Amino acid sequence: MSETIEKVKCLIIGSGPAGYTAAIYAARANMKPVLYQGMQPGGQLTTTNEVENFPGYPDGITGPEMMMELQKQAERFETDVRNGWITKVDFSGDIHKVWVNETKEIHSDTVIISTGATAKYLGLPSEQKYLKLGGGVSACAICDGFFYRNQEVVIVGAGDSACEEAHYLSKLCKKVTMLVRRDEFRASKIMRSRVKNTQNIEILYNTDTQEVLGDGQVVTGVRVKNNVTGIEHEIPATGFFVAIGHKPNTDIFKDFLNLDPTGYIINKPGTAKTNVEGVFVSGDAADHVYRQAVTAAGTGCMAALDAERYLAAKDSSYEVHTSTYN
Repeated sequence: MSETIEKVKCLIIGSGPAGYTAAIYAARANMKPVLYQGMQPGGQLTTTNEVENFPGYPDGITGPEMMMELQKQAERFETDVRNGWITKVDFSGDIHKVWVNETKEIHSDTVIISTGATAKYLGLPSEQKYLKLGGGVSACAICDGFFYRNQEVVIVGAGDSACEEAHYLSKLCKKVTMLVRRDEFRASKIMRSRVKNTQNIEILYNTDTQEVLGDGQVVTGVRVKNNVTGIEHEIPATGFFVAIGHKPNTDIFKDFLNLDPTGYIINKPGTAKTNVEGVFVSGDAADHVYRQAVTAAGTGCMAALDAERYLAAKDSSYEVHTSTYN
């Protein structure tokens, strides 16, 4: 137990587009939000070199730059942005208790969870190398497919998301090679049929990725192996997409919040509310469908507005700030 317990009105956990947008709205509503950035300040966008589909940036912007601008905007309205991450929570009572770095204890009237989800990768050294370089490895075809127009790309995965992303890439790229580890898809029948009937998608079954090839800066191909015959060969490609799923960063909430079978927080439809009053969710921690910066920002706004209304209903002396909605 901490010697000193800090009491706050609004605690925001996470610092991606959802967290910072929630902070901007909460701060403008005089909720004096405290935001903890977590283990990856800025969220997944900090690993994205170019963001061209977020409104308001006609010339595009890098992910890290965009997160810095969002942070400055939140701090402009006096959001208290802090380093550190939440390691434990207790939502069993009327007071929402959280612990920072396993030591500092905070009691908050409202909590907005914006912890996001982490894309799963194969874990190959070459994959991680070009991911960090921003040289052709991606886990989001919708985000990055535009950069590979009229080029040849490879995508790994066998589920509905992989099929959907392969089909999306097929509209932009000259050729899409899809690597499936087993002899069949895990995807639904309609999604399997869609990729099989797309002329410029080639499907390689029983195929494992051995190495992502490159010139030291960008991807130039992929070396694969047939796990039945043992035969290896190289596939020319400028882009390598990984679509094997995401893991929501929600483990510390599982004892208190309703999660779906894959770990995403379940929100009440049309709101950011969870099953615990005063606790709200935004961004990819609850979204396994869209997973875009702009949709995350929208739900961050929703979470702040819902939190403000919760405080107003709980305390009649608390005034809802109409300026919040402008």
